Amino acid sequence: MVGTPVGEPPAEQEVEDLGAPASALALLTVFRHRNYRLFFAGQFVSLMGTWMQSVAQGWLVYSLTHSPFLLGLTTFCAQVTVFFVAPFGGMIADRVDRRRMLMLTQSLSMIQALALAVLTLTHVVQVWEIITLAFGLGLINAFDIPSRQSMTLDMVGREDLRHAIALNSMMFNLARVIGPSVAGALIAITGEGVCFAINAFSFGAVLTSLILMRIPPRPKRVNAHALQEILDGYRYSLGEPRIRTALMLVAVSSCFGAAYLSLLPAFARDLLHGDATSYGTLMTAVGAGALVGAYGLSRIHERWLTLAPILSAVCFGAGLIVFSHSHTLWLSVVILLPTACSLMLLGGTTNTIIQLTAAESMRGRVISHYTQSFLGMMPWGSLMLGSLAGRIGVADAVTIGGAIVMVSAAVAWFSKREAFGTRHAPAE
Repeated sequence: MVGTPVGEPPAEQEVEDLGAPASALALLTVFRHRNYRLFFAGQFVSLMGTWMQSVAQGWLVYSLTHSPFLLGLTTFCAQVTVFFVAPFGGMIADRVDRRRMLMLTQSLSMIQALALAVLTLTHVVQVWEIITLAFGLGLINAFDIPSRQSMTLDMVGREDLRHAIALNSMMFNLARVIGPSVAGALIAITGEGVCFAINAFSFGAVLTSLILMRIPPRPKRVNAHALQEILDGYRYSLGEPRIRTALMLVAVSSCFGAAYLSLLPAFARDLLHGDATSYGTLMTAVGAGALVGAYGLSRIHERWLTLAPILSAVCFGAGLIVFSHSHTLWLSVVILLPTACSLMLLGGTTNTIIQLTAAESMRGRVISHYTQSFLGMMPWGSLMLGSLAGRIGVADAVTIGGAIVMVSAAVAWFSKREAFGTRHAPAE
C-alpha cells in the first residue's frame, strides 16, 4: 500500500477537519475564488446543454426502436469506456496540467454533440450512429471527469473543498432540473436535433471559462511507469478501508440502482402512457430531488458523514421499489424526489470522504476509482436491467435492482467498524 506523503495530514484527520455543517451563506464564500467563479459559470451553461442532449438521446433511441434493451445498450456504450479507461484518465490527471486537459476533452465533446445534431437535423440518423457517438463521448469522459474533479482542490484550496463539492453537486442537479424540462418541450415542438445543437454551442461557455482561468503550476513530480502508477493507485484505494467500503457501496448502488435512469423513457411511455413531456417531467423531478440532496450534503455534520452513505442507500433502494409500482405521473414525480435525493447524498458523501481521505499524490487516481464505481458501473446495470426488463417488464426489473441496493447497504453497515475505524469525538 502506498503511504501518505510526508507533510500531508493523515486520512482520518482530513475528514475530521470538516467540523460543523456549513450554512447557506458559508457555501457562497467559495465564490471568492476567481477560478471557481469562472468554472461554475461555464460548467452550469454546459451542463444544461448536456442534460438536454441526454434526454433527447434517450427519447430518440426509444422512439426509433421501442426497445428497452437498445435503450439500455445506448447507455451502456456511453459509459462503459469510463469503467475501463478511467484509471488511465486518473493517472494522467496526476501528471499533466488539468486545465489544458479539460480544454481538450471539452472541445472533443463539442464535436461529438455537433455530429449528433447534424445527423438528426438532416433526418438520416440511425441507431448504430447514436450508439457509436455515445461510445465516443464515454471515452472522452473517461479522461475528462478525473481531471475536472481533481481540479476542484486546485481552484479553492482544502479549506473550501467540501463547500465546493456541495456547490458542484447543486450546479449539476440544478442543470438537471432546467435541462430536461426545456428538452421535453423542445422535443415536442422541434424534435431532438435542436437539443443536440444547443448542447454543442453550450461548450463555448466552459471553454471560455477555462481559457480565462489562471491555475498555479503544480510541483514537479517524478513519474513512474504508467501501468505501475495505475497499480499503485488500486493498492492505495483498496488498502484504505474507508475508501474501499465507500467504493463498494457506490458501485453496487450505481450498477443495480442508478441504472433505472436509462429506463425512464420506457416508464414514461409504457407504464404512465405519456409522451416526451412526461419523460422530461420525470427527469426534472430527478434533478429537483438531487438538488435538494446536494444542499443536504453541505448540512451533514462530520459525525454523521460516514454513516450517511449507508442510510442513503437504504432510502434509495426503497424508493426504487415504490417508484416501480406507480402508474400515475404525479405519484411517480412525488416518489422520485426523495429517491433522487438519496442517490445524490450517497454519491456526494462518498465523494467527499474519498477526496478528503486521499493523499494529494493519489487524488486523481482515487477519484478515477470513484468515477469507475459510480459512472463506470452504471452501463453494466443499464445493460442488465434493460435485458431483464425485456423479459419480465421494467417495473419488476427496477424492483429487483432496488432490493439489491438495500442488501449492499446492509453489507456496508456490518463492515462499518472495519471501514471507518474508531472515530475520535468531534472537536468542541
